[in-house]
Amino acid sequence: MKRYGYLYEKIYNKDNLRRAIINASNGKHNRENVRYILNNIDHYTDILYALLVEEMFEPSPYNCFTIYDQSSNKEREIFAPKFFPDQVVHWAIMQVIQPYLELPMYHLSCGSRPYKGAHYGKRYLEKWLKNDIKHTKYCLKLDIRKFYPSIKQSKLMDLLDCKFKDEKLLNLLYSIISSTENGIPIGNYTSQWFANYYLTPLDNYIKCDLRIKYYIRYMDDMVILGSNKKELHKTKIKIERFLNDYGLSLKDNWQVFRVDDRSIDFMGFRFYHNRTILRKRTALRIRRKFRRASKNLNYKNASACMSYMGWVKSADMKNFYLKYISPYFNIKMAKEVIRNENRKRC
Repeated sequence: MKRYGYLYEKIYNKDNLRRAIINASNGKHNRENVRYILNNIDHYTDILYALLVEEMFEPSPYNCFTIYDQSSNKEREIFAPKFFPDQVVHWAIMQVIQPYLELPMYHLSCGSRPYKGAHYGKRYLEKWLKNDIKHTKYCLKLDIRKFYPSIKQSKLMDLLDCKFKDEKLLNLLYSIISSTENGIPIGNYTSQWFANYYLTPLDNYIKCDLRIKYYIRYMDDMVILGSNKKELHKTKIKIERFLNDYGLSLKDNWQVFRVDDRSIDFMGFRFYHNRTILRKRTALRIRRKFRRASKNLNYKNASACMSYMGWVKSADMKNFYLKYISPYFNIKMAKEVIRNENRKRC
């Protein structure tokens, strides 16, 4: 495997640091400390430059809290890093090394990658189910148990060492990885890339060694389609053995089922051979959001509803739209509210 070097100097390049401050501040302009840093961006760029040139950066203590993820019905422990310098340094790193991490990744590893989200994976899964019914008769659905906390830090460091030969860069990455006792923290911008890169050997094993034709992964959720139920059970055992070597294990809720008998619940959608609809929880959340927005159509509600409309339009949900959205929500009026607010902000 080719190893890349001379990247650390690109990270502390002042243009890269300035861009990292701007990118890290997206969605945080209402915070007083973020606005202050943006108003004094040259000063804080110089501080970061000195910090990285002298190799003095150390991760700050995290602000830890627990959230309830409605999309997955799970409680997640979040490790929120400080905006400055931690989040900015994470962005500065990823702006340089992202192309090198993404180069060997499987193209249908769809989570937390630009232009390769749920809708990207949805197009491929729909195409497989529609065009090859015979070889997509059965589905194997897998999920990794406590993925982020279970990642072996030493194994991740070894994988990064095989990719990069720049010692200063590796020391910086190691300090971020080892900033928690176990695994990698949910909250760091670097973590989603490290997690995807950690499973790249698994993707290669499934596609190249097991020669699985129809395989897609969304972070730690995996779907494999095939024509033989017994072969899918054998595939599950082989994947489980491979994951055990990486310190990971599958959840007990893995399933092998016939696609015609039930839908594939994946990436927020439910997939059949002849149609795709929204997950029940997602559809219920959309109904409630449109009802609330119809009573108070402000910029925030209008923006959220127009975002949800993208999900509704991408699925076969015409009857849902006519019954639960069209009678209560005026799309033209919502667009006008968004347009007027954007004019004021400009």
